Amino acid sequence: MSPRFDAARRAPGPELMDDPDVAPEVLAACYADLAGVTTLTLGRRPVLDFVARAARLAPGRRLVVRDLGCGDGDGLRALAAFGRRRGIALALEGVDRSPAAIAAARAASDPADAIAWRVGDALAEGGARPDLIVCSLVAHHLDDEEIPALLAGMERRARLGFLVNDLRRSRLAFHGFRALATLLGRHPFVRHDGPLSIARGFVEADWRRYAADAGLADMVEIRRRFPFRLVVARLRAEPSP
Repeated sequence: MSPRFDAARRAPGPELMDDPDVAPEVLAACYADLAGVTTLTLGRRPVLDFVARAARLAPGRRLVVRDLGCGDGDGLRALAAFGRRRGIALALEGVDRSPAAIAAARAASDPADAIAWRVGDALAEGGARPDLIVCSLVAHHLDDEEIPALLAGMERRARLGFLVNDLRRSRLAFHGFRALATLLGRHPFVRHDGPLSIARGFVEADWRRYAADAGLADMVEIRRRFPFRLVVARLRAEPSP
């Protein structure tokens, strides 16, 4: 069924790619197609800017960055290249609950990037804590009641801070993406899930409510980013113990 847009509330899920029974080769093709969409929409920029900002706050520190829900690792590969260009020392970790996603990430990545891939929960207790946790285009797959726990978990586990980079709910983006995805012949999952992702996206008031529910109302920055993105950022001046 074709997704519908309601400016007043998030659309119900799930999306096609959320189905755990999707064939791994279909999921890998969907991820590859989404990487092209991310490039066209400047979707990696908020994460790169956030890591650069953290590096300025902690000069000389080798930053451990964990990508929560990393998918096929496209964002971490871009971050590895960005770190090399900028001279920022990074240790990168990709964590996803989907074994198929991690298999796709390993297959698509150059071992020289030395990205650590792991199936599991990026916020699980125990083990070394990363300096930064980034969560890019994952939150819109979650239900409203799950998101405050996501924010609280990132606050608890990240030593320096975290970033959520996700879609802004917009009628223009919804209809524009649907038209362009059809015109450009994107993957069938992308043509279906893209508009639904936007309809499941957020407005600033949503994030203010989630942050308050997580006890972080006065600690996070909520900003719009072009085009049709919202970022929720938290950076500490000093690492938490």
